[in-house]
Amino acid sequence: MPLTLEQKQAVVSEVAQVATDAHSVIAAEYQGLSVGEMTQLRVQARESNVHLRVVKNTLARRAFEGTGCDCMCNSLQGQMVYAFSMDEPGSAARVLKKFADANDKLVVKLIAFGGELLDPSEIKRLALLPTYDQAISLLMAVMKAPVEKLARTMNEVPGKLTRTVAAIRDQKQA
Repeated sequence: MPLTLEQKQAVVSEVAQVATDAHSVIAAEYQGLSVGEMTQLRVQARESNVHLRVVKNTLARRAFEGTGCDCMCNSLQGQMVYAFSMDEPGSAARVLKKFADANDKLVVKLIAFGGELLDPSEIKRLALLPTYDQAISLLMAVMKAPVEKLARTMNEVPGKLTRTVAAIRDQKQA
């Protein structure tokens, strides 16, 4: 059943809003996946706060205009499922990479990150980006390291003095 003009406009506005808010977008061909496999993919995406949507390419082109995903417009061909990372740049890549490793029928075709079109082989690198919590912990470790080193160095002075005095005491007792 074809969509009416109002329904198409609603789809375009919804996808445009999601694309504007997304950190990264991944388009993958899903031809050959069963309904159960697609449902499993949707569940995994929902758990990772990834917005998954199947949209006609003509509607996707209109929705992507003026967003960070407009670099994908010229390459949209075939049956595509679009995964939008809403919280972290690598969340959609993690979900699709994990699912594509288990199902060879899902093939990543396009990746838009930061307004640039990336090669589909870059999905592994995008999936390895740290989550927000991991990035914060790495930053804290880097900021804490100089302070810890200074504290250890300052603590070493009295410790060395104590070891020297103990060595002299042991030498005199022997």
